[in-house]
Amino acid sequence: MIGAALLWVGWFGFNAGSALAANETAALAFFNTIIATAGAIASWTLIEWKYKGKPSLLGAISGAVAGLVGVTPAAGLVGPVGAFIIGLVTGAICLWGVNGLKHWLRADDSLDVFGIHAVGGIAGALLTGVFNAKPLGGPGLEHLGDIPFQVWLQLEAVLITLAWSAAAAYIACFIASKLCSGGMRVNADQEREGLNVTSHGESAYQL
Repeated sequence: MIGAALLWVGWFGFNAGSALAANETAALAFFNTIIATAGAIASWTLIEWKYKGKPSLLGAISGAVAGLVGVTPAAGLVGPVGAFIIGLVTGAICLWGVNGLKHWLRADDSLDVFGIHAVGGIAGALLTGVFNAKPLGGPGLEHLGDIPFQVWLQLEAVLITLAWSAAAAYIACFIASKLCSGGMRVNADQEREGLNVTSHGESAYQL
């Protein structure tokens, strides 16, 4: 919880600080960072409560990170209501990302990076194209009819980013696999003992 709270505070510098000035855009981004994250915490916690029988602190802080990720592309480009809705949506969709999509893809992602950062980032980027419209409280698009084209532009950016990231990751993993004598993955016994000991020769915890 402390780590997530520190991350939340630091994210203000990330979103509001991107304005590079103390102006209205920075203030909007600052407020949107608060309200979207709160919305994501609420939606993640309530859905987890409904389907798992009880809410959890891990779920709440995962929702917070999901909200921070989802509002980042939208922080200075949507109104507060739009930011809150983006938070609600990203909290819900990232919960599915780490509990449904992750198992469907059979992804080895112990920190749920893809389910929260990738899924939340994609959702936030696409929803930015919706809530940027002035009729929905945003500072950008003049008419609701402009939304489909803007969402298409957002989707193009998402697809380009996915393609670039996939290619760069493949190249990096290929090089790493060639440089590591045992490959990129340790065996089950080493994983069970802990990589701190087997890979680094260090003891992280006194057991």
